Amino acid sequence: MEETVTAEPALSPAPGAEQYPALDFANSAVALPGGQFSDLLGTPASANRWLSEHGLAPADAGLREMCTAQLRSLREQVRALLASRVAGLPALPAALSAVNDALTRVPTAALLQWDEKTGPYRAAPHPTTEILDHALAALAADAADLLTGPDAERLTACGSAPCNRYLLRHGRRHWCSTRCGDRARAARAYARRTRSTPD
Repeated sequence: MEETVTAEPALSPAPGAEQYPALDFANSAVALPGGQFSDLLGTPASANRWLSEHGLAPADAGLREMCTAQLRSLREQVRALLASRVAGLPALPAALSAVNDALTRVPTAALLQWDEKTGPYRAAPHPTTEILDHALAALAADAADLLTGPDAERLTACGSAPCNRYLLRHGRRHWCSTRCGDRARAARAYARRTRSTPD
């Protein structure tokens, strides 16, 4: 049974997460050594903080558990799509459906509006009460951009167990952080030592 850690892990964003918020979103559930697990969307307060830090909601949005459950659900579907892409397998229909549903919840184009005093202007056609729908749509659109864009070829899973994060590969690097790279190198060195030691 996995132990849940409430404190946020001291991990820097995985390579590519600054460019693609959906990658950071997918990595907001982190498997840690020792069977521990950290979920940055685990509570309404932490989910609100995550959305606020990514410019997707005001700090005082007041998310409820139902909102965080929707975020976690979309995250799992995005993770499924990333896993399919990395493995070269067909996407799960439920994952595609969830992302497409989030994409179509709200219009993304700024519509033409008209003010009697100042004339025409463009504005997003949503009231601020639909914060969650817009956050979900923005994350889904970013995931779709990542999966269909030129960076999709660089998408990979961290090569250090038990880490479950995704990253954009740079050169030969297959780790999301220095810590994971060090852990993978130590594991390989240990395996070499134990193989070369006579029983």
